[in-house]
Amino acid sequence: MNDPTPDQPGFRPARRYRATRGRRVGDAIIGVFTWAGLVPSSYLLTTRGRKTGLPRTNPVTIVEYDGKRWLVAPYGPVSWVHNARAAGQVMIRRRFDRRAYTVREVASQEAGPVLKRYVSIATATRPYFQAAKDSPVEDFIAEAEHHPVFELTPLSKER
Repeated sequence: MNDPTPDQPGFRPARRYRATRGRRVGDAIIGVFTWAGLVPSSYLLTTRGRKTGLPRTNPVTIVEYDGKRWLVAPYGPVSWVHNARAAGQVMIRRRFDRRAYTVREVASQEAGPVLKRYVSIATATRPYFQAAKDSPVEDFIAEAEHHPVFELTPLSKER
């Protein structure tokens, strides 16, 4: 399926991500709630900075789908995506539960169903997708190149 153009009926442009001061403050607040376990499906993702080597932490939503855990980048290839690609592994934590994972970025065909599931549970990120929550999987496959998806494979036991 081709991406709809502004002159086609039903066109809904996807919002673009901007790292503003308000976004950083909001992420910090959500991070505290996530750490406390008050936000369902949300975790703190820590990646190693590809340039500085310093740990970088962001709140994320983990998708459980087809018996696997998935990490979705709803805002596209932002910094944590580049860091995860470079390192090949990430740390996911919530409260006192920490686990290291290897990451494998998946192709559009495999990412489509995961993105559809993601949009159904991560309602705040829906404006960043052209496909609506009730759209067919094909629509999510078509826009998967804009939203990287990683399969998470545990590296170590829970601590």
